[in-house]
Amino acid sequence: MTAPSMTREARRARGAQICTQLKDLFPDVQTALHYTHPFELLFAVILSAQTTDKQVNIVTRNLFKKYTSLADYIHADSSTFENDIKSIGLYRGKARNILATAILLQNEYGGVIPRTHKQLVTLPGVGRKTANVVLGHLYGIAEGIAVDTHLIRLCQKYCLTKYHTAESIEKDLMKIIPQSEWVAFSNRMIWYGRTYCPAHCKSCPSCPLWKCV
Repeated sequence: MTAPSMTREARRARGAQICTQLKDLFPDVQTALHYTHPFELLFAVILSAQTTDKQVNIVTRNLFKKYTSLADYIHADSSTFENDIKSIGLYRGKARNILATAILLQNEYGGVIPRTHKQLVTLPGVGRKTANVVLGHLYGIAEGIAVDTHLIRLCQKYCLTKYHTAESIEKDLMKIIPQSEWVAFSNRMIWYGRTYCPAHCKSCPSCPLWKCV
């Protein structure tokens, strides 16, 4: 049965079943990104666009040792900072966004990461996914569902949505997944994709969620 032929109630029931199974598989999940300070999580998520978390962690291992405070980013030389992250895809734009965000965080928010989606998406380099990740991990606030490539692929595979774009999938999932599960659902689906169901997986019947189909 495909998502277009399923009623919303059927998809909601399947979503609940998948949430339960994921909770058994990953009872306590956190982001794979390494960070110590809240602003480091924000910057790491900005860096992660179209880049693996593994590669981001390799870069931030040295980056976060060199730039230990928000002031270090505010006063950083842009060319030097670009060089510090040049192994990350789209590094020039990301460098520009991170350094501009550091200034705005200090000037507009006193160095504190905003607690609302509306405020976060005004920061350079911060879109819906980044805002959802930051709010969920830093504050436990669920204003949306962070949809990455794993969620796009898996939610289509398990017939939770008929849509193909992150924004449409997010809106669709918000109708069938309880808000109390939004943060955990996203985290667990990402870990499920990495652990059991990579992009070119050929052994679907052996995957733990296959019985939910």
